[in-house]
Amino acid sequence: VELVESGGGLVQPGGSLRLSCAQVGSFFSVAYRGWYRQRPGQARELVAQILNDDDRRTEYADFAKGRSIITRDRATDTVYLQMNNLTPEDTAVYFCKVSAWIRRGSYLQDFWGQGTQVSVSS
Repeated sequence: VELVESGGGLVQPGGSLRLSCAQVGSFFSVAYRGWYRQRPGQARELVAQILNDDDRRTEYADFAKGRSIITRDRATDTVYLQMNNLTPEDTAVYFCKVSAWIRRGSYLQDFWGQGTQVSVSS
Protein backbone atom coordinates (compact mmCIF):
# COMPACT_ATOMS: atom_id res chain seq x y z
CA VAL A 1 0.00 0.00 0.00
CA GLU A 2 1.28 3.44 -0.89
CA LEU A 3 0.25 6.85 0.40
CA VAL A 4 0.78 9.68 -2.03
CA GLU A 5 0.63 13.26 -0.80
CA SER A 6 0.12 16.30 -2.98
CA GLY A 7 -0.84 19.95 -2.68
CA GLY A 8 2.24 21.37 -1.04
CA GLY A 9 4.09 24.38 -2.32
CA LEU A 10 4.96 27.97 -1.66
CA VAL A 11 2.28 30.19 -0.21
CA GLN A 12 2.28 33.72 1.15
CA PRO A 13 1.54 34.42 4.80
CA GLY A 14 -2.18 34.49 5.36
CA GLY A 15 -2.78 32.15 2.45
CA SER A 16 -4.31 28.68 2.30
CA LEU A 17 -3.43 25.23 1.08
CA ARG A 18 -5.28 21.98 0.62
CA LEU A 19 -3.18 18.88 1.00
CA SER A 20 -4.33 15.52 -0.36
CA CYS A 21 -3.27 12.01 0.53
CA ALA A 22 -4.34 9.28 -1.83
CA GLN A 23 -4.19 5.62 -0.87
CA VAL A 24 -2.96 3.26 -3.54
CA GLY A 25 -3.80 -0.31 -2.62
CA SER A 26 -5.88 -1.52 0.27
CA PHE A 27 -5.65 -2.40 3.94
CA PHE A 28 -7.68 -5.01 5.77
CA SER A 29 -9.01 -2.22 8.00
CA VAL A 30 -8.08 1.36 8.85
CA ALA A 31 -8.26 2.93 12.30
CA TYR A 32 -7.12 6.51 11.73
CA ARG A 33 -5.98 8.79 8.95
CA GLY A 34 -3.95 11.81 9.81
CA TRP A 35 -1.52 14.54 8.93
CA TYR A 36 1.76 15.23 10.67
CA ARG A 37 4.43 17.78 10.00
CA GLN A 38 8.12 18.13 10.60
CA ARG A 39 9.54 21.61 10.80
CA PRO A 40 13.26 22.17 10.23
CA GLY A 41 15.22 20.88 13.20
CA GLN A 42 12.06 19.74 14.97
CA ALA A 43 10.43 16.41 15.72
CA ARG A 44 7.48 15.23 13.70
CA GLU A 45 4.20 16.37 15.24
CA LEU A 46 0.52 15.73 14.79
CA VAL A 47 -1.49 18.31 12.87
CA ALA A 48 -4.84 16.54 12.67
CA GLN A 49 -6.35 13.09 12.46
CA ILE A 50 -9.72 11.59 11.72
CA LEU A 51 -11.30 8.33 12.81
CA ASN A 52 -11.79 6.25 9.71
CA ASP A 53 -15.23 4.96 10.64
CA ASP A 54 -16.62 8.24 11.97
CA ASP A 55 -15.81 11.49 10.22
CA ARG A 56 -17.15 13.45 13.16
CA ARG A 57 -14.35 12.25 15.37
CA THR A 58 -11.37 14.42 14.67
CA GLU A 59 -8.41 15.64 16.65
CA TYR A 60 -6.37 18.77 16.03
CA ALA A 61 -3.14 20.09 17.45
CA ASP A 62 -3.58 23.36 19.28
CA PHE A 63 -1.77 25.29 16.55
CA ALA A 64 -4.14 23.85 13.94
CA LYS A 65 -7.45 24.42 15.74
CA GLY A 66 -9.70 26.99 14.15
CA ARG A 67 -7.76 27.23 10.91
CA SER A 68 -7.48 23.64 9.70
CA ILE A 69 -10.01 21.06 8.61
CA ILE A 70 -9.34 17.39 8.00
CA THR A 71 -11.76 15.46 5.82
CA ARG A 72 -11.83 12.21 3.95
CA ASP A 73 -13.43 10.87 0.81
CA ARG A 74 -14.76 7.40 1.54
CA ALA A 75 -15.12 6.53 -2.11
CA THR A 76 -11.46 7.09 -2.90
CA ASP A 77 -9.83 6.63 0.52
CA THR A 78 -8.32 10.08 0.18
CA VAL A 79 -7.75 12.31 3.17
CA TYR A 80 -7.50 16.07 2.87
CA LEU A 81 -6.12 18.81 5.06
CA GLN A 82 -7.33 22.33 4.45
CA MET A 83 -5.09 24.87 6.14
CA ASN A 84 -5.91 28.57 6.32
CA ASN A 85 -4.20 31.67 7.61
CA LEU A 86 -0.78 30.15 7.16
CA THR A 87 2.26 31.70 8.81
CA PRO A 88 6.00 31.15 8.28
CA GLU A 89 5.89 28.91 11.36
CA ASP A 90 3.82 26.47 9.33
CA THR A 91 6.74 25.87 6.99
CA ALA A 92 7.39 22.13 7.19
CA VAL A 93 7.24 18.82 5.41
CA TYR A 94 3.72 17.48 5.83
CA PHE A 95 3.24 13.74 6.04
CA CYS A 96 0.15 11.62 5.70
CA LYS A 97 -0.19 8.72 8.13
CA VAL A 98 -2.60 5.83 8.15
CA SER A 99 -2.91 3.54 11.17
CA ALA A 100 -4.21 0.25 9.85
CA TRP A 101 -4.26 -3.51 9.94
CA ILE A 102 -2.83 -5.10 6.82
CA ARG A 103 -4.53 -8.46 7.36
CA ARG A 104 -6.85 -10.17 9.80
CA GLY A 105 -5.03 -10.82 13.06
CA SER A 106 -2.12 -8.49 12.34
CA TYR A 107 -1.00 -5.70 14.61
CA LEU A 108 -2.06 -2.13 14.12
CA GLN A 109 0.69 -0.45 12.13
CA ASP A 110 1.48 3.06 10.98
CA PHE A 111 2.04 3.73 7.31
CA TRP A 112 3.55 6.99 6.06
CA GLY A 113 3.60 8.91 2.86
CA GLN A 114 6.76 10.43 1.46
CA GLY A 115 5.84 13.95 2.56
CA THR A 116 5.07 17.18 0.77
CA GLN A 117 6.87 20.45 1.40
CA VAL A 118 4.88 23.48 2.51
CA SER A 119 6.74 26.77 2.56
CA VAL A 120 5.15 29.96 3.82
CA SER A 121 7.02 33.06 2.83
CA SER A 122 6.51 36.45 1.29
